[in-house]
Amino acid sequence: MRILGFTITREKAAPGQLVNVDGRNGWWPLIRESFTGAWQRNIEVKVDTVLSHHAVFACQTLIASDIAKLRIKLVAKDDNGIWSEVTNPAYSPVLRKPNGFQNRIQFFENWVLSKLQAGNTYVLKQRDARGVVVKLHVLDPGRARPMVATNGDVYYELKTDHLVGLEGELVVPASEIIHDRFNCFFHPLVGLSPIYANGLAATQGIAIQNASARLFQNGARPGGVLTAPGAISDATAERLKAYWDANFTGENAGKVAVLGDGLKFEAMSVKATDAQLIEQLKWSAEVVCSTYHVPPYKIGVGTMPSYNNVQALNTEYYSQCLQAHIEAIELCLDEGLATGDRLGTEFDIDNLLRMDSVTQMQVLKESAGILTIDEQRAKLDKKPTEGGAAVYLQQQNYSLAALARRDAREDPFATAPAANAPAEPEDGSEAQAANDNARRAAIALFEKDLREALHA
Repeated sequence: MRILGFTITREKAAPGQLVNVDGRNGWWPLIRESFTGAWQRNIEVKVDTVLSHHAVFACQTLIASDIAKLRIKLVAKDDNGIWSEVTNPAYSPVLRKPNGFQNRIQFFENWVLSKLQAGNTYVLKQRDARGVVVKLHVLDPGRARPMVATNGDVYYELKTDHLVGLEGELVVPASEIIHDRFNCFFHPLVGLSPIYANGLAATQGIAIQNASARLFQNGARPGGVLTAPGAISDATAERLKAYWDANFTGENAGKVAVLGDGLKFEAMSVKATDAQLIEQLKWSAEVVCSTYHVPPYKIGVGTMPSYNNVQALNTEYYSQCLQAHIEAIELCLDEGLATGDRLGTEFDIDNLLRMDSVTQMQVLKESAGILTIDEQRAKLDKKPTEGGAAVYLQQQNYSLAALARRDAREDPFATAPAANAPAEPEDGSEAQAANDNARRAAIALFEKDLREALHA
């Protein structure tokens, strides 16, 4: 059958021969027991609830947006092994516009969020008549799952997705799917979301916030008990409770209660200071950050590092959190688009690791002799200038080989006399000309030695 412009076949394995590799039968939208006995105690960690936790939301959107804002480049390797940006009619269009309803930023944001929330990103390829990939679609991870045939071939079972154009259930070979996954604890084809590790901490944080919200809805006054000095009947207790709830709780909290017959109100709930509310909320957020490998200060949790080095902070964030995701996407695209050994994809991380202006200018200044003037200007988004295509060095920079040849002389600092130099005449003008000839000869000899040293 044909779908999305390419042919789907089932020649290698019949549906009955395919085996679901996820032995946990999936976890969407419910994670299994977060700890032993949680199910019996009705403690559930629901994905939809966890996603509403501020730290989970902040970490996922931060990572996804930081990667999505990086420009994806098509690069080619030359004979010297240097990668440079190029364009290619077979690959450049799909990298600029992955599909008809998403631009590249929305596409890669969708890619990363799927990976962070479900542990897996499934991207369906759409080919033209030449077999070239012209569109890429990020699938709903809940509507795709990997399958393995008895001969070891990998397939993917896809369910209906009207946005992508999938109608009914079908099985496609692995060649038509880009599968990016991480945290493959249970099977190489089954990724695991960080929610598996931070779900309980996020649930705890949400519970603390809900309890705090109920407290402040009650006028920031905790619940308690009414006690009497003597025995009272059940009917009297029910009447007093109903009277108290109707007149002194909720919007009526804070009103003055007049009690008789020795009745006394005693608070029962734990105060926020006693429960260390702020410390518990901070701890739950820090646990979430640790599972995403995001520095807590990036989402407003914890203390900002005291040293003022923007590039060092961004480099730490990149190597600790983003690099693995970026490298995985690049490799998945290279393999999925079949770019070969001489072409590849690469994210432009210069904007991510951008330095402060003073440090940037100092680095460019020290790059003299390595970068051309035009390459330095390009870092500042400036156009090329006349004479800027050359690498400049100061004149006093000599190679070690040339200096060694100079020092090998009996008197390294003596000026070499010109060959067959005439005796110094008495006339001052002729003497000056002779000295000039001697200096020129010395310079010519040194340049000769320098050229020989460079070509040695």
